[in-house]
Amino acid sequence: MPGASTPSSYATTSPLKATASVLVLGIADGTVLGLGSAKAARTAVDDAARAIEFSGKAGSTARVPAPRGFSAESILLVGLGSFDPAASSAEALADSHEVLRRAAGNALRVLGGTSSIAVALPTTTAEAVEAVAVGVGLGAYRFLEYRSQDESKVPGAVTVLGPKGRENAAAAERGAVIAAATNRARDLVNTPPLDLYPESFAQIVADQGKDRKLKVTVLREKELAAGGYGGILGVGQGSTRGPRLVKVEYRPKRAKRHISLVGKGITFDSGGLSLKPAASMEDMKSDMAGAAAVVQALFAIAELGLPVRATAWLPLAENMPGSSAQRPSDVLRMRSGKTVEVTNTDAEGRLVLADALADADAEKPDLLIDVATLTGAQVVALGNRTSGVMGAEAARAEITASAKIAGEEMWAMPIPEEMLSGFDSTSADLKNSGPRPGGMLAAAAFLQEFVGDDANWAHIDIAGPSFNTGSAFGYTPVAATGAAVRTLIQVAEAMD
Repeated sequence: MPGASTPSSYATTSPLKATASVLVLGIADGTVLGLGSAKAARTAVDDAARAIEFSGKAGSTARVPAPRGFSAESILLVGLGSFDPAASSAEALADSHEVLRRAAGNALRVLGGTSSIAVALPTTTAEAVEAVAVGVGLGAYRFLEYRSQDESKVPGAVTVLGPKGRENAAAAERGAVIAAATNRARDLVNTPPLDLYPESFAQIVADQGKDRKLKVTVLREKELAAGGYGGILGVGQGSTRGPRLVKVEYRPKRAKRHISLVGKGITFDSGGLSLKPAASMEDMKSDMAGAAAVVQALFAIAELGLPVRATAWLPLAENMPGSSAQRPSDVLRMRSGKTVEVTNTDAEGRLVLADALADADAEKPDLLIDVATLTGAQVVALGNRTSGVMGAEAARAEITASAKIAGEEMWAMPIPEEMLSGFDSTSADLKNSGPRPGGMLAAAAFLQEFVGDDANWAHIDIAGPSFNTGSAFGYTPVAATGAAVRTLIQVAEAMD
């Protein structure tokens, strides 16, 4: 894969004895944390911070020479804001862990090209150690495959420092697995559509699944036609590079519960004959971020050995305006047997998801989640950093609770009853384009028609959070973010 990141190791070495090029220390409210009882060292660092007027504002960094008594060559001070090391409530702990993730990620983002780094943020629990390890892995990520010159060097060796105990070392290892899965999703989303299209995407998944000894099934055009997957075929028929449906299965022997994950995989979205404006196409290589998230989350679930059966469904298509493209007013017969009138070929993601949801729901999983860059309305409603979660109340609750623990911003939203009437068609069971007001909610209402009434199902719209078009922040780089991967892993763990 084309991305680059630095794997981290875990050590219980004192920060004073860490022989790194740069030692990372956190400052909250003007005071350095993580140095334990080393009063003289703490005073020296506090004095250095005051000398440059560094107070520890969240997101800020400053590099200073290492004071006497430290083995490191220099120190990177990273702001922790109003971090509370004594946080005890579940919500406060989740917030403090996210502060650590962002601080670690911020440090690694600014230390590109540094030969060796030791990260000594305040960690007293395994959960805090895991948070730092995740932040380190995410912050170290660089996407360099298509650069003729290395403009963003990858950091060198990274060591996470923390307390003794097997549980802490295991937590650091778990954090590294979670970060690696998120980074693999970023790799997929960042890859240009010239190189990532349904067939190549399916092959990458098949290869990665084989490495993990998982079952991967790929349906090609003939099998899709024979199976009645009208939505996937309809979206993909305008491209010379045909669609695929990929199924990945992880089935541990002791699993008692089953989570099924469906991800929208439009490898490039031109809008089809309902052509997007040129500026709206610039980032449409990211329209498969849902598929990237669900499959990499499943791989991490397998690597962590979670005792939960997990299935990922990836409906993959390229939405192009070729001479054979579907037309507005065409009627598709979907995998579920329902018919859909196409009134807008740019409302294509819900069509491929509908086919895959029908298959996923047929297996009657305990929890069914789809993830998609589905609507611009999500960005209007919730902005670029908060995903919307819609569906069954129990499923929504599981997802938002896990998102809080994982450090991802997700907000539960309704599916108002009146939304479905906006999809009334004169020639089919439904049309694919609904009302503009509340468009995110309307899209969820459409998808709900392709799962059973008793399904514990939820839809996560990651249209804004999946691709950062602004400046980097915390552990989040410009471009692909890997949104939803961490939350899905946490959901699966909570099902144990």
